[in-house]
Amino acid sequence: MMRVKGGTVRRRKHNKILSKTKGYRMTRSRLYRVAHESYMHAGQYSFNDRKKRLGQMRRLWISRISAAANQNGLKYSELMKKLKDSKSELNKKTLAEIAFKYPESFSSIVKSL
Repeated sequence: MMRVKGGTVRRRKHNKILSKTKGYRMTRSRLYRVAHESYMHAGQYSFNDRKKRLGQMRRLWISRISAAANQNGLKYSELMKKLKDSKSELNKKTLAEIAFKYPESFSSIVKSL
């Protein structure tokens, strides 16, 4: 039985990782072992940062809603309480977008509460 050497398979695997790490700094884009470790960590970082981005966006929405509420003479907490009591279907994302892009519409929403 012939012995099968894994040279082509290994080279293909290495080239796949090295092509994905193009643009990384120093040996992280040239040496397989370092590149593979960097690639694995990059995946973990991107997953974690996608989750962090949601929190950052929520903070942005809250600050935009709060600023718009203050312009209409309300606190953020009072506005959210009134929205909850009126059983409004608006979530923070849409409310922040309305407050940011269409301030007149936002003030009419606040007055209708």
